[in-house]
Amino acid sequence: MDFDERLEKAIERGQRMGDAQAKAAQRDAVSEEECKRIHSQYRLALSEHIESGLRRLPDHFPGFRYEAVVGERGWGAAVSRDDVGRGSDGSRRSFFSRLEMTVRPYSTYRVLELTAKGTIRNKEIYNRTHFQRLGEADPKSFTDMIDLWILEYAELYAAKS
Repeated sequence: MDFDERLEKAIERGQRMGDAQAKAAQRDAVSEEECKRIHSQYRLALSEHIESGLRRLPDHFPGFRYEAVVGERGWGAAVSRDDVGRGSDGSRRSFFSRLEMTVRPYSTYRVLELTAKGTIRNKEIYNRTHFQRLGEADPKSFTDMIDLWILEYAELYAAKS
């Protein structure tokens, strides 16, 4: 085989490689859009579940204020309250309690991520994250986790107040 034949075969191999890479990039772009769509669908359902769960806390603990959370931290909700009481030295002190739960925005890691941060009387009681890859995400496990974290917060708040 002379040099010209080898050159033509190398060019053909390169073209086939280029075509394969272009097809792979196109598949990745489609799957990226599909991942964004799936994440958006899960985010909407989970943020509604967070909202419905946290809206119930003020019914049982008057004084909590509900607020929607939307922004770069994610989508979800929070409840919070300020209390005034006596410190250990007898002085007047203010106490802050808050539970915030959010579904984090879509990222290149392609995960569905739930975060929760709970504070009772100025002390952080938990700061948690639960995540799964989008392709393997089980929305039921996320709704169960949301319920568990809200119930745990309510139990701890009731014990401290």
